[in-house]
Amino acid sequence: MKPPTLVSLEDASKIPGNVSPEVKQAAASWLNLFFSRNADTPAFADSVGKRLKLTEVSINPKADEPGKTECKVVCEITVSSDMLNGLGSLHGGCSAYLIDDCSSLPLAAYSLVTGGTGSPGVSQSLNVVYHAPALLGDKLRIVSTTIAVGSRIMSARCEIWNDTHHRLVSSGVHIKMEPSSKL
Repeated sequence: MKPPTLVSLEDASKIPGNVSPEVKQAAASWLNLFFSRNADTPAFADSVGKRLKLTEVSINPKADEPGKTECKVVCEITVSSDMLNGLGSLHGGCSAYLIDDCSSLPLAAYSLVTGGTGSPGVSQSLNVVYHAPALLGDKLRIVSTTIAVGSRIMSARCEIWNDTHHRLVSSGVHIKMEPSSKL
């Protein structure tokens, strides 16, 4: 399964990171594909997702596994009113949404780099831990990294960092799988 091209190669080449512009383009295209392209029928959390900015796509050596690599994708967003709960801090459901979408990107990019299809797969499980609040106007940095990528099952970890207050907001582990070819 190849992602549709929604981001130009020229724009993707401006994204920092050490992977090819084509891999950056695929990651950016998957991010954009998660949102509705039809203004008449918006998809869940479009107003939030469309503000995510892709700021890095890299492949790095794994510190704990010599000879292995991992993919790291970083996104940024500023907390706005449509992301808040009734107490005025980042809603837990919004954190889970950000972890779900952002942790899918390094899986797709890593798959492409290693000769796979570039598919981000479909979710099996998402485990989220909430650490600290984020408030209106806080700048968030969302760092997602592959844990393991197999032929059917893949996993990624994700951390949402509050760059404004220098603290971890939430973290998660996302397990995904290649979808069945039968619908």
